[in-house]
Amino acid sequence: MSITDIIPDIHGQAEKLRLALQNLGWRRNGTTWLHPDPDRQIVFLGDFIDRGPENGAVIRIVRELMDAGRAQAIMGNHELNALHFHTADPETGAPLRPHDKDNLVQHESFLKEFPLGASHTKDVLDWMKGLPLFIETDEFRAVHAAWIQPAIDKLREQTGTGILSQDQLIRAAQKNDALYELAEAVAKGPEARLPHPHSFVDKGKKVRHHVRVKWWNGDARNWRQLAMSVPDVNQLPDRPLPDDLFAKIYPVGDKPVFFGHYWMSGEPELQSANALCLDYSAGTDGPLVTYAYEAKSERLDLSNLMVH
Repeated sequence: MSITDIIPDIHGQAEKLRLALQNLGWRRNGTTWLHPDPDRQIVFLGDFIDRGPENGAVIRIVRELMDAGRAQAIMGNHELNALHFHTADPETGAPLRPHDKDNLVQHESFLKEFPLGASHTKDVLDWMKGLPLFIETDEFRAVHAAWIQPAIDKLREQTGTGILSQDQLIRAAQKNDALYELAEAVAKGPEARLPHPHSFVDKGKKVRHHVRVKWWNGDARNWRQLAMSVPDVNQLPDRPLPDDLFAKIYPVGDKPVFFGHYWMSGEPELQSANALCLDYSAGTDGPLVTYAYEAKSERLDLSNLMVH
């Protein structure tokens, strides 16, 4: 039975990636990678860069595995942000992602290795442009932040493969463009506006009118069950969800979906019977958590998780 290793957000932590590959049985042989199981594959869930000290080493390992035909990779929001940071608006000449203090801090470790305008930076950015926003096989789905079926369907209509063209990449940075909303939904996760006049106070004591949603919770029926990152859910309305929000919830009967992005903590757990987040803060002091998906498995099994 063939196995696909699902590997989430690495964020420049090359040593954690090397350890995980070694624990999973992968070995580097010259410029390629081998596994005792000749059919074994890898799917990377994006966010290869920023935070950690070895962005280039992580990208090199991932590219070697892809070049060997042993891996596929998704674009994470950090790759999308980097492309916008390094790309000029063709109309104004200004960067699509402003070079302000917050963005410079976010990209600091990447910029140390890949400064603006360098030839090797262009090579890496060109590679990033070829990464799709999602992957779907006959048996499972993979996305960086959220599998929102209406958004995936529209991205398929516009891109075919989920890979943005240069024009679409530019449009995905413009807030008045529908493609911006689609890319934000799958690469950064959905938010929803609370019904008027409801709001909540976040950990920073700021009043919020939008909530991040647990799109994977197919059993959610009201705002309190769907919202995440809310210190006190009792501040939210205990009322049924609107129909348009139901359309963004992952159905309990759909094929398994893997994702990262959310910086989980504690013991790894299933988000639902058919949804698994593998991001446990490997970009800082957390472990790199992987999942060995066995072909034709209809159910996710925590025994297939490995914490590195």
